[in-house]
Amino acid sequence: MTLVAPSIRVGTDLCSVDQVAESIDRFGDRYLERVYTPDELSYCSSSPTQRNERLAARFAAKEATVKVLRTAGSRPEWRSIEIVRDPEGWCDIRLTGSAATLAESAGIVSLAVSMSHENDLASAVVIASVCADGSASEQTTVSDSRCVTASKEMNPHD
Repeated sequence: MTLVAPSIRVGTDLCSVDQVAESIDRFGDRYLERVYTPDELSYCSSSPTQRNERLAARFAAKEATVKVLRTAGSRPEWRSIEIVRDPEGWCDIRLTGSAATLAESAGIVSLAVSMSHENDLASAVVIASVCADGSASEQTTVSDSRCVTASKEMNPHD
């Protein structure tokens, strides 16, 4: 078992609800299907009065996730970052495809997200735990403030 001290990365974003609504009006399904997964669209549309606020909060969370991934010129596909709502009310981040590859390369072993929306603004903060050696290739999780070889959990709802 290898123990290394973890570090954290923090990403935050603020998004205009009106700008998201304008993108929906202008581009319609092309915009929605490019940025959001079917599950995200289903949840956000379940409350028509809060749809745009929920979509804007998820957009902010995706942007904040990109910031903790620290992409160097190559941004992951929007839908490879999915905000998953737990039945109890909190949200998690599910990474797939290019976003999962970037996270693994960066040594990111877990992500936490907090989102909020009020009037025309939506915000999100994402915190990533990173193994100090910068590699999560050996399936790692964070335990007791140390990175311990174990099973990697980048998809909290599998």
